Amino acid sequence: MSVILESSFNIEDIIKTPENPDRLAEPKPAELLIKLRKLQQAKKHFEDEVKETMLLRCARKEEEDALTAEALQLEGTLNEKEELNRSLQLKCEDLQLEAQRQLEQNLQKEEVVRQYCFQIQETKLKHRKIRMKFENQLQQLMEQHKNLSTVFTPQRLPAEIQSAEYTTEQLLKAEQQKLEQLTKLLDGLSHTQNAEMHMDTCEKAP
Repeated sequence: MSVILESSFNIEDIIKTPENPDRLAEPKPAELLIKLRKLQQAKKHFEDEVKETMLLRCARKEEEDALTAEALQLEGTLNEKEELNRSLQLKCEDLQLEAQRQLEQNLQKEEVVRQYCFQIQETKLKHRKIRMKFENQLQQLMEQHKNLSTVFTPQRLPAEIQSAEYTTEQLLKAEQQKLEQLTKLLDGLSHTQNAEMHMDTCEKAP
């Protein structure tokens, strides 16, 4: 902000020498007094202009100081905003990485859940097959029980017991005969092995 002050007084107009050669004589006291008053007025006017100029300079200096302080404050605020922006960017990057990690973990968990669901379905299917097999076996046992209950009636029980005892006796006899035959075969095999060993010993003797 610049201010140009123009004075309405001109010293040259006050002290200039008259162009008329007839006026070269010594000025009169009245004229000197008028010039002195004009000079005093000019001095006062100049002093007022200097004072006003100084006030304007001080005001401009204060304005410049205020602008400088505001600029410094704005610069500090800008630095704080930039630092906050960097911090927020870093935090945003961290959040993005965390979100990516959470997404990967969720995908892994979903895969595990799918595998578990598949295993559960397989287990249910196996249990269903086992239950159906058990129900079939139970149904068969129930049918067999019905058949046995019709065969083994109280009236036929003594005859069935006697038949079972006879069958058991015959089986025991047959087993005994087989054991005797097996014993004879083992004795014969042992005798044959001993004879072969004796013959080998005789052949190797000098």
